[in-house]
Amino acid sequence: MDIRWKPSVTVAAVIERDGRFLLVEEHTPEGLRLNNPAGHLDPGESPAEACARETLEETAHSFRPTALVGVYLSRFQRADPQAGTVQDITYLRFAFCGELGEAQAGRALDAGIVRTLWMSPDEIRASRAQHRSPLLLQCMEDYLAGQRHTLDLIYTDAAVNGLGR
Repeated sequence: MDIRWKPSVTVAAVIERDGRFLLVEEHTPEGLRLNNPAGHLDPGESPAEACARETLEETAHSFRPTALVGVYLSRFQRADPQAGTVQDITYLRFAFCGELGEAQAGRALDAGIVRTLWMSPDEIRASRAQHRSPLLLQCMEDYLAGQRHTLDLIYTDAAVNGLGR
């Protein structure tokens, strides 16, 4: 049987203000972990739109991506004790930086998100054992190194949101 490999496409927001980065603390199968505001690309949206949506859902702040920090590939394996197997997942992450808007009063954080917090680069580096993904640190380091690409590097055809042929 020929099975096509399909990585999970995710987006992440690298948000810095006054030398600190906005992270989320969330429940995962591995326990409480730190991550960028991040999530999966949904049908009908561009990666930048997905990043704005995920940031709002996880932080209750609006977010406008202004640049692509980078595109990242990572692999993660997790035991599935119920099935007696190991899940082997590859993530393709689009990380954006941009402008954080005001918090939307009364908006609940996404399920599983415990809180948002601001951390310095040194605090993030020192907390690697609590990172949900190795990409958290890599995205921050690339951002600090000045890595930025214009948003038009990612082309989203009109058919993605149903406006094309």
